[in-house]
Amino acid sequence: MSARRPTAAPYRCTECGWTTIKWVGRCGECQQWGTVVEAAEQTGLVRSVSPVLPGADRVARPITHLSSSDTPRRSTGVGEFDRVLGGGLVPGAAILLSGEPGVGKSTLLLEVAAQSARAGRRVLYASAEESTSQVRLRAERTGALHDELYLASEIDLATILGHVDQVRPDLLIVDSVQTVSSAMSEGMAGHPSQVREVATTLIRVAKERNLPVVIVGHVTKDGSIAGPRILEHLVDVVCQFEGDRQTSLRFVRALKNRFGPTDEVGCFDMAGDGIAEVPDPSALFLGHGAPVAGTCVTIALEGRRALPVEVQALTIKNGGPNPRRIVSGVDAARVAMVLAVLERRAGVTVSDQDVYVSTVGGVRLVEPAADLAIAVAVASAVRDKPLARGTAAIGELSLAGEVRPVTQGAQRRSEAARLGYRTVVDSSSESLAKALRDLTARHAPDPHEAAPEF
Repeated sequence: MSARRPTAAPYRCTECGWTTIKWVGRCGECQQWGTVVEAAEQTGLVRSVSPVLPGADRVARPITHLSSSDTPRRSTGVGEFDRVLGGGLVPGAAILLSGEPGVGKSTLLLEVAAQSARAGRRVLYASAEESTSQVRLRAERTGALHDELYLASEIDLATILGHVDQVRPDLLIVDSVQTVSSAMSEGMAGHPSQVREVATTLIRVAKERNLPVVIVGHVTKDGSIAGPRILEHLVDVVCQFEGDRQTSLRFVRALKNRFGPTDEVGCFDMAGDGIAEVPDPSALFLGHGAPVAGTCVTIALEGRRALPVEVQALTIKNGGPNPRRIVSGVDAARVAMVLAVLERRAGVTVSDQDVYVSTVGGVRLVEPAADLAIAVAVASAVRDKPLARGTAAIGELSLAGEVRPVTQGAQRRSEAARLGYRTVVDSSSESLAKALRDLTARHAPDPHEAAPEF
């Protein structure tokens, strides 16, 4: 008797292709919700084969015969945003901007829209989360009023495309993709199939009309971009808007960029009257005043930008068996390791001390290049000896007490020299104990300034 042929799985995931014989709400392979559909169901991807006539614009040509000047970049009018994009907007580019609720995504894009309108380019701002009167109120507060800036409050994709046909903008902003729905797909707004359909249609319009489109995307509770993962693959640029609500500083990072680097960072300051560029944020992360014990400056990298950051440490004698280790802006596990190396390899006793380590300005240091600055700040606090003004420390500490070189060391030292730091202690000191001694030996003290003594 012949074996029965297995029937094809009637359900599959539109994200990864995983198949199952019955419908489930969550894919068992990629763990995406709402992506399992019937195998015969349309997914919005329509393929057709048509002949390409000789002489047509779509005929394949050698890459050496093509010119990049056919797609000149357009400045948004916001220099820091242009830096992240790689120099400006590319015609036909699809840009996804995501960030936490309330971080300032709409405020930033309204400023981009206003600056583009002032440059003579027509902008259509389609808001699906706010009414036109609410957007107008924010525009009045931030000074973003202009006749070339058009507002529309729509949640239907077809209506937004109708506005595009009527206004014929040079820049389209859709805020946000999770609140817009299309009649061509089932489900409510925000459903993965709806997000995919809306994004695919907007990207197709961008490519056909050479129209730059900026799409706002929500994030999940763990900070990743909400919606199907295919959304990030479809767009040309993915930008992440970051910031702490306790501070006014905001960063825009490029996580993906088909037209430029992905290691650029734009700095902004969120104020009551809108958002402002911070082309040189060096002064934001430094203390102001006379040198005190327990402070040391390091040069951190944010993308390609070198920033001086002041690390502060405070130590208090503790007679109990479990001294406290409180940190803010730095990694607690990294600080614990630095304290162990400091006591074991450099002879600075901290096991009987409560240690508090923090950064200035709310910046977070996650790179190991700050290890040496943390160690120096703690040693300065333990000995109650302030460092001489103009001293910076750059280096990673190993468990053996070695000071290891860090990435972009030359750029960090160049930035330190530009800002007036005369003494820079780095991997040339070879060990932590030698680095602490170098703080005295390599510095020619001012007659009015006491030299550090470790």
